[in-house]
Amino acid sequence: MKNVILFTSIAVASGLLFVNIYTSLVDAKSWGSNISSSIATAREYFKSVSPGNFFRIFSPLNQVIAVIVLILFWKSSPSIRLLLGIALALYIICDVFTFSYFYSRNDIMFKTAPLSDTGLLRKAWSQWTTMNWLRSLLVFAGLFLYFVCLHKIYSMPTKADDVEVRPKQRTERLSALEN
Repeated sequence: MKNVILFTSIAVASGLLFVNIYTSLVDAKSWGSNISSSIATAREYFKSVSPGNFFRIFSPLNQVIAVIVLILFWKSSPSIRLLLGIALALYIICDVFTFSYFYSRNDIMFKTAPLSDTGLLRKAWSQWTTMNWLRSLLVFAGLFLYFVCLHKIYSMPTKADDVEVRPKQRTERLSALEN
């Protein structure tokens, strides 16, 4: 059951990463393609729905599942606990980064700046686009740490390995040496 929750956390974080990359590769390029008309189009589109609708659900969900994973694997090993804790910290940093950096640029591009102020819109778009790659890198780093933990978890010997597998392997090796 613990591993299922770890895999769930990996799936949610992967989804966040890929949606974030999609936003950089597709949406952000559209926003900056012909400022101010492209921003006007995005503003019109975002009146009903925006990428924030997705991230406001799945980013906190990712963090909640990451906390649960950390609790479930707390006693596994100190290295696994540390890596899971760092991954959780990276996910939290992404949200802090979102609130402190991206929200203000979103407001400039999609709400407050006059469409005639192309310099301000272009600057906000450029900053947003550049820093979104850093945000994606932070999520990727958290995912990488999760995969390292997954490898460590599946590489850990179990009590069954000590009792059943190792004696069988010794017997097979001795048989091979005798022949």
